[in-house]
Amino acid sequence: MPIPDDVTGEEIDADVRQELQSLPKGLAEDVSRNLVMVARLIDEDPEGAYAYSKIALRLASRVAAVREAAGFAAYANQKYSEALAEFRAARRMTGNVDLWPVMADCERGLGRPEKALDMAGAPEVHKLDKAGQVEMRLVAAGARRDIGQLDAAIVTLQSPELASNSVQPWTARLRYAYADALLAAGREDEAREWFAKAVESDKDGSTDASDRLAELDGVEFVDALVEDEDEDEVAPEAEAEDEAEDESETATDAEADTDTEVETEGDDEDDIVEAERTKPVVEADDDDEAPRG
Repeated sequence: MPIPDDVTGEEIDADVRQELQSLPKGLAEDVSRNLVMVARLIDEDPEGAYAYSKIALRLASRVAAVREAAGFAAYANQKYSEALAEFRAARRMTGNVDLWPVMADCERGLGRPEKALDMAGAPEVHKLDKAGQVEMRLVAAGARRDIGQLDAAIVTLQSPELASNSVQPWTARLRYAYADALLAAGREDEAREWFAKAVESDKDGSTDASDRLAELDGVEFVDALVEDEDEDEVAPEAEAEDEAEDESETATDAEADTDTEVETEGDDEDDIVEAERTKPVVEADDDDEAPRG
């Protein structure tokens, strides 16, 4: 697959670049450029990112960073079995537990929420940093909802991180998940409060909390672009109706003119007949009499 000229491969993280040093220089450059494309496309074009990840995987399957990138690309395309296999491979290579939450979420994606809950209670969770632990809590709450345990999902999300007023990278998503769980449990007033808090902390728009809040408040948004398109569609119809009316009026005027002409021609003929009828008879003069024999 083509790679833009502005992609040099130097854009990747220093840790990943260091991993690639075990490869020949030319190969390392090719792999790094493909990894950059994965990172660029994974949100906007998951299928494209997946295609580049497969190329990187073919070139350097023994590099943990490549297996991890392939896992996230597969995960973005909901290929959970493939993603889980790649994450497990990366973890075996590095011994790192950072991928534990997303591995548990793959279990959810495969329809195994109980397995995800088992992973949420595993010793590996205690080795995660704060962000990883919050992520694991989100996955566990989702697994609880998968099996219909709404109240347990709500309790799972109740944590010091949720109660904290400080805004961290995970704050908006944590508040949003809590609000959504409350709403699913029928606790609408509380849900509205937490959706509002999620909006306050969601500076980069990573959630649709503002839309959910507006929905609860009964606010409807109208797409101006759609309105313009509707007007453009109506305009030709109105124009066609106007043209039809103009044609109808023209036809009516033409009929009226024809009737007038017919009436005028009839009047002219009547005048001629009347003139002939009333024309005086001219008597012959004596000089014009026939000669007598």
